[in-house]
Amino acid sequence: MSEQVRLLVIEALARRAAAHQGEVRRILDDKLAALEAQAPARGTDAGMAPAAGPQGQAGPLAQLVAYVAQQRGPAASLPSAASGELETLRYLRSTWSRLSADKRLTQSLAKVPDKAGPLNSHQLVHRALQAMRDASPEYFHHFVSYVDALMSLEQRSGASAASAAAEKASPAPTPRQRKGTRGK
Repeated sequence: MSEQVRLLVIEALARRAAAHQGEVRRILDDKLAALEAQAPARGTDAGMAPAAGPQGQAGPLAQLVAYVAQQRGPAASLPSAASGELETLRYLRSTWSRLSADKRLTQSLAKVPDKAGPLNSHQLVHRALQAMRDASPEYFHHFVSYVDALMSLEQRSGASAASAAAEKASPAPTPRQRKGTRGK
């Protein structure tokens, strides 16, 4: 455990212990004292030995940490081309999101009637979207992507509801109708 994590765990346990009384407080204080006593000797930071189990062998967590440390060596030396590709992908994704949001704003303007009054719902929504984009473009793009996701979910649920309604609308054959089809 790194030194920072260890200190944060000790602080959290101390806060928890301070909130309790009696037997619970005593148990938490004992755990806190044990953690403070053995934590400096059991770290797995660079240059420190992994924690040993009760029989002197490394525990499963210590083995996992050692394995990850071994695997991290070659991964840390990835070529800069891969990180460049990730940066390009992030840039393209943000550009696509921005263009999509701007397209949605243009679509909302197209739905506003020519002689719409100041309280027309389409006019109000369009003005609100424009104000949001002017005030915080990043929030506007996030909001539009969220609305797009909700619309796609609504369309999917609407399609499944329509197919379920169509199945219920078709009448079930009566026993006479079923008998007539068997003999033919």
